Amino acid sequence: MNPHLAPVDLAKAYRLVNHGPTVLVSARHAGVDNVMAAAWCCALDFDPPKLTVVLDKSTSTRELIEGSGRFAVQVPTVAQLQLVNAVGNHSLREAPDKLAQAGVELFELSDQPVPLVAGCSAWLVCDLINEPHNQDSYDLFIGEVVGAWADDRVFRDGRWHFEDADPAWRSLHHVAGGHFYAIGEALKA
Repeated sequence: MNPHLAPVDLAKAYRLVNHGPTVLVSARHAGVDNVMAAAWCCALDFDPPKLTVVLDKSTSTRELIEGSGRFAVQVPTVAQLQLVNAVGNHSLREAPDKLAQAGVELFELSDQPVPLVAGCSAWLVCDLINEPHNQDSYDLFIGEVVGAWADDRVFRDGRWHFEDADPAWRSLHHVAGGHFYAIGEALKA
């Protein structure tokens, strides 16, 4: 277990994704685990905390979420660039061992039966708010955040501290065609 894993107050959970990172979405159903990359994830509400994520109809992870009603959103780091690219470009249907090939290490918290990706900087466990029209028409899924954690080396006191952390902890931002940026330096207004 990561000794730096610290709970995040649910009232501040939106801060884990409000800077627009590429995320990893994980789910489990009927004994099958999967992880995919998603560039379109957004905080939606504060109380209770909710987020949205776009999941194409062709993804295996979407099927697992629809089956289980639960998923996790993780904020991967620059150090995980190759992992993110691999799980974002390979389907579980075509490569049943895609997680092993990508070097994905999963863990689970005792009170949250959903697979979480080790090495990330933040984790949000969500219960699916089933909205069939949004899901079918727009591939838009809404999750109520029921648990949130972050690595205290980069997120503490309710905010990100990228400027104080090793650059390998910065978040990834996908801009198309396998091209990513890392979050930049902190600026104060």
